[in-house]
Amino acid sequence: MQSIIPTLTELVENALQACAQKHAWQLEQPINIAISPAKNPQWGEFSSAIALQLAKLTAKKPIDIANELMAHLPASEMVQTVNVSVPGFLNFSISQNWLSAQIPQILSTGASYWNSNDGQGKKAMVEFVSANPTGPLSVGRGRGGVVGDTFANILQAVGYDVTREYYFNNAGNQMRLLGESLQIRYLQVLGEAVELGENHYQGEYLFELGKRLVAEKGESLRTAEVETFSKYAELAMFDSIKATLERMNIYMDVYFNENSLFEDGSVWDVVNRLTAGGFTYEKDGAIWFVTTRFGVEKDRVLVRSQGVPTYRLPDIAYHENKLRRGFELIVDVLGADHKDEFPDVKMGVEALGYNADGIHLLMNQFVSVKGQRMSTRAGRFTTLDELMDEVGADVVRFFMLQRDSSSHLEFDLDLALEQSEKNPVFYVQYAHARISSILRKAQEEGYSFENADLALLAEPAEKALLLKLLELSEVVRMCAKEFAPHHLTYYARDLASAFHAFYRDCRVLDSQNLPLSTARLQLTAVAQIGLARALHLCGVSAPETM
Repeated sequence: MQSIIPTLTELVENALQACAQKHAWQLEQPINIAISPAKNPQWGEFSSAIALQLAKLTAKKPIDIANELMAHLPASEMVQTVNVSVPGFLNFSISQNWLSAQIPQILSTGASYWNSNDGQGKKAMVEFVSANPTGPLSVGRGRGGVVGDTFANILQAVGYDVTREYYFNNAGNQMRLLGESLQIRYLQVLGEAVELGENHYQGEYLFELGKRLVAEKGESLRTAEVETFSKYAELAMFDSIKATLERMNIYMDVYFNENSLFEDGSVWDVVNRLTAGGFTYEKDGAIWFVTTRFGVEKDRVLVRSQGVPTYRLPDIAYHENKLRRGFELIVDVLGADHKDEFPDVKMGVEALGYNADGIHLLMNQFVSVKGQRMSTRAGRFTTLDELMDEVGADVVRFFMLQRDSSSHLEFDLDLALEQSEKNPVFYVQYAHARISSILRKAQEEGYSFENADLALLAEPAEKALLLKLLELSEVVRMCAKEFAPHHLTYYARDLASAFHAFYRDCRVLDSQNLPLSTARLQLTAVAQIGLARALHLCGVSAPETM
């Protein structure tokens, strides 16, 4: 597809080069040509302040520069008119004929109309959720799941070959504590007077698991080793986690076990190679990573004095593993508690001789629901399943995406339960359902969908809807470039609003004006495709009835 803003940017770039050559402008620094929606609709739909930037470099008035650029703009079927406004804005009005010509292209191409090939031929991995199998997924982990899965959708839309990966650890003291906790719950179900310690996992989910174990095994496990309970709990928790993710329309391609990095020697191989490269030293019985060589204030411990690695060491080995698998873009969707560790991991990868520029953090801040405190071990948390039971998976996904993932999110349960336009996901989904209703009614009443005279689409609301529809590809590219999937929800709401305004101002089914109805029906069908595409990128359904 031919996108509006990139095309306008290219036109201005060509005009700038022509003017610079004609007037011998010395433009030593790169010029950022920004095209944005015009502040005054009388000027047109899009505007650029490039002339204001050039004024300092050329010692000319911005208004004169803007007029000079306008005179050198190449012709384009996309642009209907160009004008200049004070103090030097270059303004564009998009051709209605060009806009209308996009309708049959969208109808024939479908959702892929908005795809791009920015990442074509490149492999990307998005690692997200990555909860250890010690309990059900909390709403905080759920946010990371939504953010990660949506960002993977976005990367696929811009051409990347994407792998969704889940990284977990099923070893160590945490699993023993989990096994002990289940063992105690099992014995409690059998009537024994045993109590959980304060370090054990307290959640009700283990009591339910204990009842299930009694139903399956009876009293046969009274004297079983704790490892039996650990393994049973691990498998049960993973089944639960996978089922929860599937409810959220999230399907992982790879489940990667952290313990495998110890089993194949990768972790200690990293230590040996860092040492050989002069990046470690021993102090107080611990092995330290010389991160000060990368400009930070303090060195970091890789292996504690007891011989136990810190989190940094297996994470460095894991990211080397990712790079060896050929991923050119690696996105880690991690909680805010990993923020300080992440740069150390990149430094470790660089110390091993890799380019770490393709490794990015997409931070996932904490979530609160009605002020509840989150603690998996103490059992004080709202599970993701409980939240979905209350409001539905669609609402959970959309609400989780509405803010920048690096900002704290307070999940508004009252708003989520609203069945009105106050609820943003309801508002967007209702627009799609309304379109479906219109199209069904048109078909039932025999309206034609073929041979539309799209030149009849001349109302401001029709043009506004088309412009908003064509914006989707740039929104997706921006989300990918800025690692900011939350912009999709803003766009979806704006598109729904543009459709509602069109429906208010323009009668779609008019038996007295069949040619206009046919044109508007095609525009309505295109709006349906665009709304569904935006919702599906968010992992949210596009219902045909509500």
